[in-house]
Amino acid sequence: MTLSRLTPASELAENYVGWLCDVWGVLHNGVAAFPAAVDALCRYRAGGGRVVLITNAPRQSSQVLPQLAQLGVPDEAFDLTVTSGDVTRKLVEAKPDAPLYHLGPARDNAMLEGLMNPLVGLDEAAVCLLTGAVNDEIETADDYNGQLSVMLANKVPLICANPDLVVRRGDRLVICAGAIAQRYEEMGGEVVIAGKPRAPIYQAAMAEMNRLCGREVVKDELLAVGDGLPTDVRGGAENGFDVYFLTAGIHEKELGPMSGPDGPAKVASKVQDQFPGIKLAGICDELRWT
Repeated sequence: MTLSRLTPASELAENYVGWLCDVWGVLHNGVAAFPAAVDALCRYRAGGGRVVLITNAPRQSSQVLPQLAQLGVPDEAFDLTVTSGDVTRKLVEAKPDAPLYHLGPARDNAMLEGLMNPLVGLDEAAVCLLTGAVNDEIETADDYNGQLSVMLANKVPLICANPDLVVRRGDRLVICAGAIAQRYEEMGGEVVIAGKPRAPIYQAAMAEMNRLCGREVVKDELLAVGDGLPTDVRGGAENGFDVYFLTAGIHEKELGPMSGPDGPAKVASKVQDQFPGIKLAGICDELRWT
């Protein structure tokens, strides 16, 4: 299939009973919601479509919902949210007796509430919960080589709550937990991931979609929407969903403008080469209805 032009969301709406829609980079940039994306989701739902937001946020849905409202995303734009934090929490709860070290900023401490695990320092840890860089405004994965070396020597498995490598905050890209987890894996450490592109978060989203629709929905009825090649696109492709790729997110600079006549076709070719067999439903610069 060759996609020779940008495909607005309205042209895909009737083909799917539900969308599994990414959040950061698609619906907002960490500072404010994107009006066109909010409009597209509201229009889709007004026409009977279901929207499950599926995000690699390292927090549980109960913490993400107030943030969405603060950024200007209304309740009318989605049905519910499934987060990497939700599925990661279950992984940690499966090891209730393991001494736990939390690697991440204080804003993610809510992930620790109610856990049975004793919280310990790095040297005493049997498992590490990674939610992100302590100061993502200035840090890189290099800043964690020392801590990761200690973990590697002690054979501590790392549970990564956010597989994203980077995210766009305003007009800048900042580091995410996935970059630190990737470094640990390169060093030979054990990394466990439940968020995109891995299957558990999609299984959780499918279960919620089934509940919303009151029946078992098949994957061909759902559209995975996102802006990240290693997470949203790969996750959609490897888990059997049609994919709607939005280029004006974290890959905007490398992909270039989509205004030229060859822009969409070149991007489609690149995506199909990188993910053979992908069911690429459409490409657009941003999530917009028309």
